[in-house]
Amino acid sequence: MEKGNWPSVLSPSRQHLWRPVAPSIWASATGIVEDPALSLLRTLLDQPRWLEAYHLYDERGSELFEQICTLPEYYLTRTENSILAKEAERIIAAAPVDCIVELGAGSAQKTLHLLREQARQRQRGTFAPIDVSLPSLLFSRDTVGQELPGLTFQGLHSRYEDGVAGIYEELPTLFVFLGSSVGNFTPPDFARFFHHLSHSMGPRDFLLLGLDRVKEKEILEKAYNDSQGVTADFILNVFRTINRILGSDFDLDKIGYDSCYNSEWRRVEMYAVSEGDQEIHFPNHGTSIQWRKRDRILVEISRKFDPFQLQQQLRCFNLEALEHFTDPKQWFSLLLLKKA
Repeated sequence: MEKGNWPSVLSPSRQHLWRPVAPSIWASATGIVEDPALSLLRTLLDQPRWLEAYHLYDERGSELFEQICTLPEYYLTRTENSILAKEAERIIAAAPVDCIVELGAGSAQKTLHLLREQARQRQRGTFAPIDVSLPSLLFSRDTVGQELPGLTFQGLHSRYEDGVAGIYEELPTLFVFLGSSVGNFTPPDFARFFHHLSHSMGPRDFLLLGLDRVKEKEILEKAYNDSQGVTADFILNVFRTINRILGSDFDLDKIGYDSCYNSEWRRVEMYAVSEGDQEIHFPNHGTSIQWRKRDRILVEISRKFDPFQLQQQLRCFNLEALEHFTDPKQWFSLLLLKKA
């Protein structure tokens, strides 16, 4: 329950770093990012050019991603959902916690399986989703409040790092990271993330990690280049965001989408491709770039994993696997881990 005006999920020593932004939702006082314009310029001026994936999730981007999750080619969401529906009872029984913290919760539809079991098995608990999208937090707050009024909702509007660091270590917590979002990390980002998460976790905490597994190239490439073009709209929508933040002049009519599976790196790579020569101006920063025809900008990656190899790697971050859940096709895995 809340203590005074502050959510109980936050460490007392860090409460001053948060501020209320909506009923039952708090935002990091430092903001989602220190300087989004600088974040974009750093990567657009790199060689080769790339973007940080969180820029994809403005309001329209979040809506498009929810559409992607319903597409027939995009097996990830329905496969993971089926595992959660089947195994939620075992997962919650194996993780005796008072709080469920979801990273990048979105609409939290899959997490409802876990929340229902938490309410059934313990008749109490707090759900604290962390997300950069305020509309997603508002939607999940209303959904959870309607379906599970016995649970407390305390949403955190922030990036993963701030949200995880703010959680009270003495509160037994199940951290939930679904959708194979871990696949969006580069190897250095992966190492930094798990070092930070493990360091922030308390001795009675658990982690439920969803990951997409290595499989046939054709299946993977169809999942990220759907026949309706929703994934392309999602990826290219980021340039509307860039133009708004930087005052730049990317010509949206001259940008195409391309994706491919890189078997050496075990990842799907999603690119924006210039369909004509463009000079992109950043008037607020006194610089510009030449974007030549057929040149690409790497917008997002989605890594694929061998779950058994990953379990060995996570031991290096003091995370020990307790359970491994998968589907009949062994396309997707859920790992339940505990702080060693």
